[in-house]
Amino acid sequence: MFPFVGSHEPQRSGFSAIALCFLLLAAAAEPAVAAGCSLAPQGEGRVTAVIDARTLRLDDGRDVSLVGVEPATPGGAGESRTAALSAIATGRDVTLQGDDDTPDRYGRQPAFVFLAGSDVSVQTMLLTRGDALVAATVTEPGCAATLAAAEASARAAKRGIWANSAVIKNAESADDILAGIGRFMVVDGTVLSVRQAGGTTYLNFGRNWTRDFAVTIPKRTIAAFATAGVLLKSLENQRIRVRGWVEAHGGPRIEVLRVGQIERLGEN
Repeated sequence: MFPFVGSHEPQRSGFSAIALCFLLLAAAAEPAVAAGCSLAPQGEGRVTAVIDARTLRLDDGRDVSLVGVEPATPGGAGESRTAALSAIATGRDVTLQGDDDTPDRYGRQPAFVFLAGSDVSVQTMLLTRGDALVAATVTEPGCAATLAAAEASARAAKRGIWANSAVIKNAESADDILAGIGRFMVVDGTVLSVRQAGGTTYLNFGRNWTRDFAVTIPKRTIAAFATAGVLLKSLENQRIRVRGWVEAHGGPRIEVLRVGQIERLGEN
């Protein structure tokens, strides 16, 4: 889970774990890779092909999806992202780790992938080189902190995609975000208002609710924010970073299903 920075109340144990992840991220000039992420073994194999920027095919026929990352393709660089994964993994023996090896709807086994003999995941390698974005789907704190630190390292050094200032979108530029419908994006901006309509909470970044960028949070997700010690109303007038898939509902929208998709940016 990409860390959310909200309250500073240490008595809230759920939030403390999230805040700890953020501190690990902020303190890391280089990612702390080895100790942070250890999950159940899910087998091993040899990579015979790279299907796309986050999918590997093993010699036993399994397709493996890299959990916790999304390919970033500013400037139409999809082929280079696939090439980056291929350079790391093609022809290599790998081991798999994860919480659940149930195939997704495309038949791919989701997993953390490690080159044989290495305790650094392929996901971490891609993030450190600036060839991927953290997807905020990993809930194990150590793994989440490791991925976040790797991305932060690449961003600070302007490696890979981070050499392009357009990777992070401005919430005030609704048309720029709308041009990325169906893509995974990272957006920074100041929340002007927090409103609820029906079972959905809206974080509005503009005054024109039908055109400007907004974040939507379904009712079923609100309990997770409460567990983390975060009141959504407290985000008003706060500068945040949100990551997720862009949809169009009048204006551009990102639906937040996990606390880790939102990060508060410094003091406001």
